[in-house]
Amino acid sequence: MYLERINGPEDVKALPSSALQTLCDEIRTAIIERSAHVGGHMGPNLAVVELTVALHRVFSTPRDKIVFDVSHQTYAHKMLTGRAQAFLDPARYEDVSGFSNPGESEHDLFAMGHTSTSVSLACGLASARDLASERYDVVAVIGDGSLSGGLAFEGLDNAAALGSGIIVVVNDNEWSIAPNHGGIYRNLAELRATGGRAERNVFRSLGFDYRYLENGHDVAALEAALAELRGCDHPVVLHVHTEKGRGYAPALADPETWHHAAPFDVQTGLPAVPGASVDYARITGEFLVGHMEADQRLVAVSAATPYIMGFTPEMRERAGRRFVDVGIAEEHAVTYVTGLARAGAHPVLGVYATFLQRAYDELWHDLCLNAGLAPATILVFGASAYGTTDATHLGFFDIPMLGAMPGLTYLAPTCREEYLDMLSWALAYEDGPVAIRVPVADVTSRPDFERPEGGYARGWEVARRGCDVALLALGDLFPLGEKIADALAARGVRATLVNPRLATTADEDLLGRLAAGHRVIVTLEDGILEGGFGERVARALACDDVRVRCYGLPHAFVDRYQPDELLARCGMTVEGVVSDVLALLEA
Repeated sequence: MYLERINGPEDVKALPSSALQTLCDEIRTAIIERSAHVGGHMGPNLAVVELTVALHRVFSTPRDKIVFDVSHQTYAHKMLTGRAQAFLDPARYEDVSGFSNPGESEHDLFAMGHTSTSVSLACGLASARDLASERYDVVAVIGDGSLSGGLAFEGLDNAAALGSGIIVVVNDNEWSIAPNHGGIYRNLAELRATGGRAERNVFRSLGFDYRYLENGHDVAALEAALAELRGCDHPVVLHVHTEKGRGYAPALADPETWHHAAPFDVQTGLPAVPGASVDYARITGEFLVGHMEADQRLVAVSAATPYIMGFTPEMRERAGRRFVDVGIAEEHAVTYVTGLARAGAHPVLGVYATFLQRAYDELWHDLCLNAGLAPATILVFGASAYGTTDATHLGFFDIPMLGAMPGLTYLAPTCREEYLDMLSWALAYEDGPVAIRVPVADVTSRPDFERPEGGYARGWEVARRGCDVALLALGDLFPLGEKIADALAARGVRATLVNPRLATTADEDLLGRLAAGHRVIVTLEDGILEGGFGERVARALACDDVRVRCYGLPHAFVDRYQPDELLARCGMTVEGVVSDVLALLEA
């Protein structure tokens, strides 16, 4: 096996050309086998194997700088830069991140997992190189839908203006996470159809030199094309046509599903652990499509991740024009739904918390500044310690971020019934935008659930009444609050259990009554403490004679953690909270 003898790029350069296809086959097998065990970005990584081998044959990292956009394309790069054993030895599968990580290797320039950043980063690298009068190549590898992001346009525009030596490799596998959307992809299709000779060429129009390579899996042709560009003194695009999921039949047949795979059986392609029959994605999709029949103004919007809100290809077909995928463009998505709402539509944007962070200014300036005129609904997915655990994709910074937005109501449901009722209420709410922190935990049911009389804009729910300690358990942590209340009752401590419902707004009237009738108030939240729900409660109670204990997650980029272990480190276990409460009551 060649791959197990690759300790760095120099070993790749030393291989005879006749060995390269075998090396590529070995890399593909390693990607499939590792992904089958631990999951990962299968489709995009399978598409760039030959390209990555050619890059390391031509360029010399870390002196030459290669930036892989969004890190969906870094598995082969990691194998060729001294980390092959993390893909060959099952005992070491967890040694490396699924994303670019400078802590692993000097060949990884940045920690990155969000899209469209590579060209801007390359501009900075090239400018610093030129200022220092140094000589090395700077290469940005962008693809997998990243060109639809606004930052990609800004980077391309600036790269052309700089006029410096920057090589942009456009890995065109014809897909984003789901199918591509946007005018730039129509132009890419024209360029593919004409072998790069179409009259319209977005890259040439911006000021780039341009080359096209149809077979992005011909390692010799890739090596020759890249070698011709080495040392160039001006911005150039190499447009390479690749095949998402190449080398694995199920991924070729269904690129959307296999963009990112959970552990699976290699032979059948079936999940190693069957998924739940009902989840919040499916619940959301069925609710929205059903309501579209009665509400002709309802529009569902996605920023390239339709599956998180249950919009399968079949659901998208049913919705027709009232499902809009704007591509990987969260900033545009937020401003787009603001425009929809201002014109009288009822837009619902579904977005991962980690990607909503990319649209901070649009949330502030476009949506919330026009709050009374734009009653849009945002469904925030993955906002939890139980969401994605890579440092690049953490989603639990959402409460401080959205809590800083005037005019935005942020709801945190505890169960299926409450979630659907909140969504129904949000669609009818006319006084401003509403965001809902979609539960990440398993779907639970509370048959005794009732909508508050005044709606969800104010007012918390007292689920149990006690007199010693009040437990304020937000959203996904409500079941933990129930268990803590039960454990305290077994110790003779009577707990009031509160479902706050509102993630960023304190019910000061209820808090005043709780402070007067309890000696200790505890807050539990599945988000960071700094600026979070608990701090808002503590501030509201600053002048009251009551002890307040807040539990939440660390203000840190924790990476590849075990969620239960992280909560335990933060004291958020039944035993930990009970022990702390007893100590506070006895003090």
